Amino acid sequence: MDEYISIITELLWGFILLFVVLKCLGKTQFAQISPFEFISAIILGELLGNAIYDNEITFSHITAAILCWGILIYVVEMLTQKFKGTRKLLEGEPNIVIHQGKIKYDALKKGKIDINTLQSLIRQQGYFSIQEVEFGVLESNGKISVLPKSEHDTPKNSDLNVPTKPVNIPITLILDGEVVYDNLSEVGFDEKWLKDQLAMQSITNYKEVLYAEWLPNKPLYVVGYEKKSS
Repeated sequence: MDEYISIITELLWGFILLFVVLKCLGKTQFAQISPFEFISAIILGELLGNAIYDNEITFSHITAAILCWGILIYVVEMLTQKFKGTRKLLEGEPNIVIHQGKIKYDALKKGKIDINTLQSLIRQQGYFSIQEVEFGVLESNGKISVLPKSEHDTPKNSDLNVPTKPVNIPITLILDGEVVYDNLSEVGFDEKWLKDQLAMQSITNYKEVLYAEWLPNKPLYVVGYEKKSS
């Protein structure tokens, strides 16, 4: 019994240490994933490694550790859902790093990022100068959300008084030479219609098609396999 208590204690202590280290390193260290996903990957990878390479670690030890870890993550998720006050501590919060075109150095320092990193994150949003940005928000996942200055913003249809048009999602009908029958039924066509569409493009066999997609009021878009030159 003492072994299991030791495993659970070490797991809880390791969780706390990893969480503190991630908070100290800053948001950009785990961009695109949450701190808990990052910690989970480390912990579960270590558990699996121990199970494979350490003969003294038994199946029951691993089971106890994984169950404890799962319960811990579940409790953390429940806390952030039930109590809003815990979200800032456990999940982090967005920070405004550019306000009305001016860089907020205190916010940069708090987020553990420098000017070069800020420029890189802004370029990833399609803006190559800080002067183009009116507001910049450092999100809890390490990314920057940008609201550009009006003169650098892309005009929208509403700005140009362009009449609105319905937006449609392209539907994949053939993928890697095979018909996606569920999608074909969803758009209201049958296999005969599909064969007729392919015949109009001199294609007689599905196997000749790498990819085919359908959009309303447009001909079937077909990409065939490249023919090997002899």
